[in-house]
Amino acid sequence: MDQASLPSCYRHPGVQTGITCTRCERPICPECMVSASVGFQCPECVRAGSGTGHAPTANQPRTMAGAALAPGDPHLLTKVLIGLNIAVYLLQQAIGDKFTDAYSLLGQAMVPGFSSVQGVAEGQWYRLVTAMFLHGGITHIAFNMLSLWWIGGPLEAALGRVRYLALYFVSGLAGSALTYWLAAANQPSLGASGAIFGLFGATAVLMRKLKYDMRPLVALLVINLVITFNPWGGIAWQAHIGGLVGGTVIAYAMVHAPRERRALVQWGTCGLVLLAAVVTVIARTAELT
Repeated sequence: MDQASLPSCYRHPGVQTGITCTRCERPICPECMVSASVGFQCPECVRAGSGTGHAPTANQPRTMAGAALAPGDPHLLTKVLIGLNIAVYLLQQAIGDKFTDAYSLLGQAMVPGFSSVQGVAEGQWYRLVTAMFLHGGITHIAFNMLSLWWIGGPLEAALGRVRYLALYFVSGLAGSALTYWLAAANQPSLGASGAIFGLFGATAVLMRKLKYDMRPLVALLVINLVITFNPWGGIAWQAHIGGLVGGTVIAYAMVHAPRERRALVQWGTCGLVLLAAVVTVIARTAELT
């Protein structure tokens, strides 16, 4: 069905969904879905049938990735990540270039004669992570945080907090690793874009799984890629592509992992993407040193 004609979840009226409970046939969103032997059930039907021999945890609503839904705000981590990015940006404004150069990926671009890639090559591997929380200006952070708010919250609710956090950071590290490998030695790099492009890829995987209309997301992704490869934009396209590929691979494993070995496939894929990023960083460091 077209997205405009999709029904709303009976427990969350503002959330459209194409999934129904296999027992009562009421529409349910990813936050309410409980994995059943066939399809998904709503929490009420699961509770009503809890005496059928299912494990106690079967009564808990599940995420799309199979984890029990955490209590409380389903968008908590997204809000925390946005808060951290804003807090670090305020530190950048208060301290200045000295702070930014010390924690950006390639770092110290303002120091004359300093090959900026030396920061990581000389053992400052923390830059691969800290660069994900730095931004180059108010427009940069505004667009990134709006994107994070728009796509991060629904993904957190669909995947669960732990898997969502793993997706975010491993995608960001994949973007940092590809930037470190391919970027010029005098090109500084900073921003949450690598992690956010990983969320874009994961959103595409989830929307395809739920049979939603993907045209709006595809159009937005194409616009972002055109901006990414604009030769006058000064954008580290390597971070965007690395994050997009890493996030798409991880999300596919999280959403499509077979139930009997779900955790192994999900966390194993996260580990493989992380290992690829680490190997890339080690190889590039060996080349530079």
